[in-house]
Amino acid sequence: MDFTSFFTLFVIAAAIASIYHLFLRYRFLDGYDALLGKVIIGWFGAWFGSLVLGNWLWKIEDVYVLPAVLGAIVAIHMNVLIWKALAKLAAARSKAAEEEIRPPKLTVAA
Repeated sequence: MDFTSFFTLFVIAAAIASIYHLFLRYRFLDGYDALLGKVIIGWFGAWFGSLVLGNWLWKIEDVYVLPAVLGAIVAIHMNVLIWKALAKLAAARSKAAEEEIRPPKLTVAA
């Protein structure tokens, strides 16, 4: 992979990550470090999307744009979705553990 292909994938990933993080506000963490994480995940998704979805429509250097965009969207969306699901699972487990530890209330008959 040459620099222009790398940079094309980076621009696609940065655009999709910015749309998801800043405009749609679909995020698990806040801040610019979370945006940078989305860009990195989006780059891998764009690279993998080009490999998996094939070669069709527009091409810039060695990168087919539409499969790269779809790969970045899927990778970023699934990343946030998985972290949200894990957080919800952890909250449910801690709530269940808290209810288990709490002693039962005693009632006094009058």
